[in-house]
This record gives sequence, structure tokens and C-alpha cells, in this order.
Amino acid sequence: MKRISTIFFQLVIVALGVGTLALMLWEPHIEGRNAHATLFQIYFNDPFLAWAYTASIAFFVALYQAFKLSGYIGRNELFSEASVRALRTIKYCAMTLVAFIVAAEAYLFIVRPGDDIAGGVFMGLLMIVVFGVIASAAVRFERKLRHATGQTSKGDITA
Repeated sequence: MKRISTIFFQLVIVALGVGTLALMLWEPHIEGRNAHATLFQIYFNDPFLAWAYTASIAFFVALYQAFKLSGYIGRNELFSEASVRALRTIKYCAMTLVAFIVAAEAYLFIVRPGDDIAGGVFMGLLMIVVFGVIASAAVRFERKLRHATGQTSKGDITA
């Protein structure tokens, strides 16, 4: 039963990755201002789109690490150095995504102050909360795993 749950979770991660990639490639073509633009105009004249694609690297790295972590769980290797490294990478990716989104929100407020940016700001704030929760959960699990495996790091305070 545990192996089936692990495989299902890995399939969900792969579906999330493929769906996200498909949406990122499809959405710019139907955006209002890009409706009649050429591919060059869509992908090379929009710095915000380039910013989103650059930020997505951290998202896909985190998905890959979650896939690997679920594999470790399926093989009963949760309490290992590899699991701790995967959680640490997920934590750094989530914090990187929060930084990218905060910078994108600042761009919206500074460069486009007159536009109607309420939807974009709400989506950005929602994603900041989501990735913040993921980062804090990864920190918590990483500490628990490090404690369970007997590992310590320079930043930890142990009694």
C-alpha cells in the first residue's frame, strides 16, 4: 500500500509539472495584448514574461526534489542525508520564489502604477503565502530529520 501511495504522489508531482509547463507556454498566446502578436513579440519583447520563466526554474527544481524525496520515502530512506538535502533544496527554492514574486510585485507598483493591477497583486500575495508555508514546512521537516539522523549544522542551536 505504501508503494502505491508513493507512486501516486510521484504521478501527481509529474502532472503538476507538466500542467504548469503547458500553462506557461500556452497562456502568453491568449493574453489580451498578445492576441495578434508574433512569437518573437510575445517571448522577446516582454521582460515580465522573461522574469516569470526565470523564476519557474526554482519551481521545477523544487518539484524534482519533491519527486526524489517521495522516492526516498517509498524506499524507506527518509532518515538519510539525501532526504535532508532534498528538503534543504526545497526550502531554498521556495524562498527564491518568494523573492522573485516580491520583486515582481514591486515592478507592478513602480512601473505600472496607473494600470489595474489588483488581480496580479492578489495572485502574487497568494503565491507568497503558499511558498512561505512550503518553505517553513521544509525548514521544520529538515530540522526534524536532521535531529533524527543525528546531524547538526552550524546554524542550529542545540541544548
